[in-house]
Amino acid sequence: MSRFSRRSFLRHSGGYGLILGLPAVSYRALTAAESPSERVRVGMIGVGNQGGPKNNMKYFLRNIVALCDLDKNHLAESEAFLKKEANLSASTTDDYRRLLDSKEIDAVVVTVPDQWHAIMTTEACKAGKDVYCEKPLTLVISEGKPMIEAARQHKRVVQTGTMQRSGAEFKLAVELVKKGLVGRVKAVNVTLPSPNWVARAGKPVPDGTPPEGFDYDRWLGPAPMRPYNKNHVHYLFRFYWDYSGGQQTNFGAHHLDTAQWGLGMDESGPVAVEGTAKFHPERWYETPDTTEIRYTYANGVVMTCRQKLNTKNPDQGTEFIGDKGSLFVYRGGIVTNPAELLKGIDMPKITSSQANFAHVKDFFDCVKSRKAPCADVAIGHRSATVCHLGNIAVRLGRPVRWDPAAETIIGDTEAAKWLTKEYRKPFRLA
Repeated sequence: MSRFSRRSFLRHSGGYGLILGLPAVSYRALTAAESPSERVRVGMIGVGNQGGPKNNMKYFLRNIVALCDLDKNHLAESEAFLKKEANLSASTTDDYRRLLDSKEIDAVVVTVPDQWHAIMTTEACKAGKDVYCEKPLTLVISEGKPMIEAARQHKRVVQTGTMQRSGAEFKLAVELVKKGLVGRVKAVNVTLPSPNWVARAGKPVPDGTPPEGFDYDRWLGPAPMRPYNKNHVHYLFRFYWDYSGGQQTNFGAHHLDTAQWGLGMDESGPVAVEGTAKFHPERWYETPDTTEIRYTYANGVVMTCRQKLNTKNPDQGTEFIGDKGSLFVYRGGIVTNPAELLKGIDMPKITSSQANFAHVKDFFDCVKSRKAPCADVAIGHRSATVCHLGNIAVRLGRPVRWDPAAETIIGDTEAAKWLTKEYRKPFRLA
């Protein structure tokens, strides 16, 4: 599988392997009726793009009691969606602290730019709220431990939004790898897409004035003050270092997480990282166009993460290579080489939104049982760490040695400075 494209394999495989169908599904079909006393009351922090009607709001729909966003247009659209789709009304605010102070809210969904994840999650835990925080869990590695400590100290359930952890095809793939389907794993290949900045933004525009109804200063929060530019905010924040880490932390938070999971490294990570990157020739955005990053684990496994131009499903995903063959899992299916490795294995039936609904259900189940969710905050931190280490290596242009037990960079004080980030005052991670 590692020698030719997955799309080519699927086109010529004559139906071998597992290619899962993706029919539509409704919210009502996947949620059971609950009495008012059992209902987990949810406040949505961030209701544009990933947090809005087309994404997270669908999966939390009948539990939403409050909406929060710094953009009044996002609030209006989400309020209308909630009324139309569920005949529900919710309180609205532009200040997430009101949700944390409310006794009428049990949990919050944090779907905001990455620079806010750590502050909002830790404050929510201290306020007695359970948290579903979008991936990547952190902006920098040092934020992870305080998030874990807040969750443990205040006995909160914190689920990372890496919904592939609940995807039927990914669960099966990891189970098969751990049971030895491909033999002893020697290598892992992870393929990520290139930035879609141009598709979304078109071309650069001059800095300007924030539109009426959008609180840009609070949107920045702990990030450095910069002039407002419409191509740096909302969805496009992903491609600027002050707010995120490009596709390495966007899709990497999913596919590198699957690699960590399959390798049994949820409580650890690699010991060495090196790589190269290419950037947009005119630097329209900051994060890389393409990368090739090599991770080495203490047990000898080598993982190569490649970010490629114009990469789409089914090419994106995670491939485990062992001494008996290989297994490639992507959103929608599993392919093995040789194909006969899957003979006699019961295949799951999934829907287009199965993973999302299952991941939210896992969160709700854990809120009620007080058990750890499948993408617990500690797991989210370790997977985000792998993503960040790759970015550190390519930005520095040299190898990085990592101690996964001490969670520190070895022998490179300059590189170690990248583990943390100074917050703009008065914001802080307490």
